Amino acid sequence: MLQGTNVPHRRYNPLRRQWILVSPQRTQRPWQGEVSKPVAAAEIAYDPACYLCPGNTRLGGHVNPEYTGVFAFDNDYAALLPGEPGAATVSSDGLLIAEPEVGVCRVVCFHPNHSLTLSQMERKDIEAVIEVWREETATLGARPEINSVQIFENRGAMMGSSNPHPHCQIWSTGHVPDEPLAEGHAQKDYLDKHHSTLLSDYRRQELMNGERVVCENDYFVVVVPFWAVWPFETLVLAKTHVGSFTDLSTEQAAGLADILKRITTRYDNLFQVSFPYTMGFHQRPTDGQPYPEWEFHAHFYPPLLRSAEVKKFMVGFEMLGMPQRDITPEKAAEMLRACSEERA
Repeated sequence: MLQGTNVPHRRYNPLRRQWILVSPQRTQRPWQGEVSKPVAAAEIAYDPACYLCPGNTRLGGHVNPEYTGVFAFDNDYAALLPGEPGAATVSSDGLLIAEPEVGVCRVVCFHPNHSLTLSQMERKDIEAVIEVWREETATLGARPEINSVQIFENRGAMMGSSNPHPHCQIWSTGHVPDEPLAEGHAQKDYLDKHHSTLLSDYRRQELMNGERVVCENDYFVVVVPFWAVWPFETLVLAKTHVGSFTDLSTEQAAGLADILKRITTRYDNLFQVSFPYTMGFHQRPTDGQPYPEWEFHAHFYPPLLRSAEVKKFMVGFEMLGMPQRDITPEKAAEMLRACSEERA
């Protein structure tokens, strides 16, 4: 147990190489700020007004097939477009730089049932989603102009999700985005120095300690990271070296499906609400290089702070100084461990 965790202290995140301020004495401060009314979960299996439901027409004019499993398609309003990259522009003093960015954006509908979330889906159906994630990583990553494949889900209106139908997005890019790029540099430096991977050494410590472990199976473990910024942030780690979705065995894919269902169910049971979050996977670049330092993992970033109505705001000192949290990661893990893995 880290000493002095009941007083203000800061913790180092070796994956991002940044510090996080922890202020546990602030957990009892009165709250007179914004209180968000939880958005009721969808209860209908089919919504004729939903542009992601089977058979419906999307806003761009395309008609969805009557799909019965997972359905993936090119985003009708993509943030990136494919093609040959053009030339960069740089001002004479080097201060103003613009580069073209090419890419392909995809949408993956998890299930035809409009009302489901990962926590409500059957494990076999989540396995089918993971198989599509693996196929999309391989197909997009094989394109010569693509060097990174980012799979992410924004769940809930609080996280900006524009549609409650169970789905995620895939943005594949010519350049490696800042977050995985920073993690990659940290992992490379750690491997060069220690001759072992950063996240495998970290996983070993968490499993031995157990204080921040939320749940685990034979293939994956979920922890509230020692350096967590968001109150109930979690990190999903493979128990053996995996660099990408394309490395997953059939057994590991099933284990990932199991762990995703278990952690999302715990989230829903924490405040008895369909828990909002941004979740995404970080995996090695797709330029064909081996990247032995890269450990495949997933981040869950939920915004809720102390109830279904009160969320964490990243403002003030967090924007101008450094990230800060009140509840300790150890307390957050304890609360999540106490939640059932059966839906309430």
